[in-house]
Amino acid sequence: MQKNDLTALPAMNTSTWALLKRLTGKYLMPYYKTLFVALFFMLIAAAMTAGFAKLIEPVLDNVLVAKKESLVIPMALAVAGVFILNGISTYIHTVLMNKIGLQIVSDIQRDLFGHFLRLDIKFFQEYPSGQLLSRVINDVNMVRNTVAEGITGIGKSLLTLILLVALMFYQDWQLACFALGVFMPAALFVGYLGKRLRKLSKSIQAEVGDLADTLSQIFQGIRQVKAYGMEDFERDRSGVVIERVRKLMLKGVRVGTLSTPFNETLIGFAIMGLVIYGGSQVINETLTAGELMSFIAAFSLSYEPLKKLAKLNNSMQMGLGAGERILDMLDRTPEIKDVDGAVLLHSENPSITFENVVFGYSDDERNALDDVSFDLPAGKVTALVGASGSGKTTALNMVPRFYDPVSGQITIDGKNLRDFTLESLRKHIALVSQDVTIFDDTARANIAYGKPDASEQEIILAAKAAAAHDFINDMPQGYDTILGEHGTKLSGGQRQRIAIARAILRNAPILLLDEATSALDNESEKAIQSSLAELQKGRTVLVIAHRLSTVQGADQIIVLDQGKIAEQGNHEELMKVNKLYARMYRAGLET
Repeated sequence: MQKNDLTALPAMNTSTWALLKRLTGKYLMPYYKTLFVALFFMLIAAAMTAGFAKLIEPVLDNVLVAKKESLVIPMALAVAGVFILNGISTYIHTVLMNKIGLQIVSDIQRDLFGHFLRLDIKFFQEYPSGQLLSRVINDVNMVRNTVAEGITGIGKSLLTLILLVALMFYQDWQLACFALGVFMPAALFVGYLGKRLRKLSKSIQAEVGDLADTLSQIFQGIRQVKAYGMEDFERDRSGVVIERVRKLMLKGVRVGTLSTPFNETLIGFAIMGLVIYGGSQVINETLTAGELMSFIAAFSLSYEPLKKLAKLNNSMQMGLGAGERILDMLDRTPEIKDVDGAVLLHSENPSITFENVVFGYSDDERNALDDVSFDLPAGKVTALVGASGSGKTTALNMVPRFYDPVSGQITIDGKNLRDFTLESLRKHIALVSQDVTIFDDTARANIAYGKPDASEQEIILAAKAAAAHDFINDMPQGYDTILGEHGTKLSGGQRQRIAIARAILRNAPILLLDEATSALDNESEKAIQSSLAELQKGRTVLVIAHRLSTVQGADQIIVLDQGKIAEQGNHEELMKVNKLYARMYRAGLET
């Protein structure tokens, strides 16, 4: 049996350069003008640091040693000017780069969330919502540190280091070569730590995603948690994930700070060598005290950007680990998409046909639908009934192309569903599911979700038709009442009626009712059955019934059993046949 596995992805180039090229090329380069201005001020700030090291020479030789009184004020003003200019330049480039960084965050979040919305239903079955939230929020913020703060720090530190090294070569090339010999092992060690941190970052982000998912599940099921007295259990369960995150983050700190004792030791020996060698040069009068102190100052100042580069590399590798996870998501492509040459669907009274449809979920050995063929006549009501797992919901989900058949086809007015654009196909469909989705918004916005430009009168008429108007009016702010996350302020029946009002307002020619009255009590169900009957008139309707008594009036009833059609006919015909449907009806089984 063919499975509907996720499309295999090509191997991603995960080298530091390749990841930086993709991230900066797409998200940083649009702001290149601002970036160049920021880099200009970084250069000024770096030049001021090197300038201060150079100023030490005349201050020591001409002011302190030679005691030229006329140079005291100019040298003092020069030193003050260097620090002032450095501070102003640092402020400007920091603000500009953070502006870019925040824009990058919003750009990636928009792209990533928009991309998630284009992916198939089974993608969301594979990845829990907490994992996806972690990618959009935590991972993206880690990438911001890499792209914005990393470039700011690396740009300034690298420019400062280059200028200070140039100054060291200008002062004494032999001492400079000795200094570079110290930098090389430090750079190699930083590279080694970066690789370890990249791997740690991916593990940390994965665990943070697990934590977000665990907390999300607990909050969503808080009624069950409290009803069964499971607060301590859930606290302990989430505590295990929190502890894993803590240990991984602590490991990241330990690995990231390993460079500090290593570099400090190297620099200590280097300074000792400079004092011994440079001191002998001053004693032999081949160097002035000012030149030696200027060189030592340049070397000491160069250690600071070197330390920052090491820390920034650590931060960058952590961010690139998160960036790799983001790009992995952005590289996924939906299987359910418009084919080349797809056309708009225009049909006020569509007929739908399943022709030898076969479909199987990737984690199920048995086909959910196995060579199923039936018609949904235009303007008629077709009911699907059968035991749980018989394939009813799978068949319904294939009409809006949540899934595509493995073999066979589904047609509208004789034309394959795939030949129509997804947007135009789904505009022809209204869905009321047993899993009602209520957004944390007003009652008005929830009813108008499928038709945001609906007038107030249209919304109220839809609510009245769904027997929802009265209880909405009884709420504190009426139609402006916020219904809470998942409709927590509503009963199950009220949530169902909001969903039915939404479908009524949609006024689509194809109506899909997936146990649309399952959450209603008998009185509420009777109150809206007439509204549903009115809504179904002139539409092509596919109903999955919770209670068999509600589908007696369907134009045809299709009985599914283990993915195959067992019986087909209207209520009277199937009762006369006296097989599976009749047994289920008489036994009062819920399907």
